[in-house]
Amino acid sequence: MTLKLVIGNKNYSSWSMRPWLALRANNIPFEEVFVSLYSGEADKRRILDFSGAGKVPILVDGNVTVWDSLAIIEYVAERFPEKRLWPEHPAHRAHARSVCAEMHSGFAALRNECGMNLHRPVGAIELSADARANVARVEGIWRGCRERHGQSGPFLFGAFGAADAMFAPVVHRFRTYAVAVTEETQHYMDTMIALPSFAEWTRAALAETIIIEKFETA
Repeated sequence: MTLKLVIGNKNYSSWSMRPWLALRANNIPFEEVFVSLYSGEADKRRILDFSGAGKVPILVDGNVTVWDSLAIIEYVAERFPEKRLWPEHPAHRAHARSVCAEMHSGFAALRNECGMNLHRPVGAIELSADARANVARVEGIWRGCRERHGQSGPFLFGAFGAADAMFAPVVHRFRTYAVAVTEETQHYMDTMIALPSFAEWTRAALAETIIIEKFETA
């Protein structure tokens, strides 16, 4: 039975992007179910029909339903161990899980001030001190991963994996808001942008015509 992934608007839904990219970049077949966000009770009910949490993304695998981006990625990693979404070495795997969990629960200022919106014209804004600290921390994470694992490939832990999927929307945020970054950071961003599945998501997001006003303030 084919996996089913329920996602929101590609232009805005950073949480939807994460498991979508984990699946697509690893050539795991799935059916994409799109539900527009903040578009009325009918679409809200469609999401609730899949999960009582009422939020996307949601993965359906037969009689198994998984919601929350990181939980979905964990499930996919267990379901398809041959795809190596997590590093094989226990210490490297612990490192990857730690940075993914930090991405999952942190960086509130960066999220709030630099919402994902691929339609937005590229241009810098004045960031708060907290957001600038978030940027520095992300760069530190990426630099540390690349220093430790860069010899085995161009992504955070060598081969593309869960950590790259979890940080993928940050690449869009840094680019869209013209955030000043180091040469090392830009190199990693360029690597992600060149990834075919990342480019596929980007093209689809730019082709969307639905505007959600609450996300058009920055």
